[in-house]
Amino acid sequence: MIAKPRNHTGDVQGRDMSPRAGHFRGGLGRFATGVAIVTFDGVTKRHGITVNSFTSVSMDPPLVLVSIARAARAHDELAGRPFAVNILGAEQRQLAMHFAGRPGPEPLWVEGGTAPRLSNVLAYFACKPWAAYDGGDHTLYIGEVVDFNYRNGDALAFANGSFTTIPESQLGMEDLL
Repeated sequence: MIAKPRNHTGDVQGRDMSPRAGHFRGGLGRFATGVAIVTFDGVTKRHGITVNSFTSVSMDPPLVLVSIARAARAHDELAGRPFAVNILGAEQRQLAMHFAGRPGPEPLWVEGGTAPRLSNVLAYFACKPWAAYDGGDHTLYIGEVVDFNYRNGDALAFANGSFTTIPESQLGMEDLL
């Protein structure tokens, strides 16, 4: 079990609901991120959690990190379990909402060798657990990638409180030459 952080008096830190905390969250929202769904088989059922906190950690060994809110219903069941990170294509906004608490049509699952994953995503990374770290009101789960793949297509992104699209055909710095 991961211990919750404590303040200088030794009390467990709670959520800061001050106006400054809301402003901080708004500032963080200015950073555009991709949208992913973490999928895994829990003790009693299959789970999916929509996240935008996903990053690579290491190429050798291949490690990725997802940040999962402690308030997420499936948070406690993820500890020590294999999982898949499913990167969503621009056309998969409804799938993101489904696993963010606004259920839609039942998604199509693929029975992965490591963890269940979602069908037709832009990319996936199947992971076995590597480490978990306290991250305040989140837990930082690091997984070792044991299988992955990707397809062509535009990516679903989230910025300024809204979904947006990152076109696959973005020009790079060749325009500046």
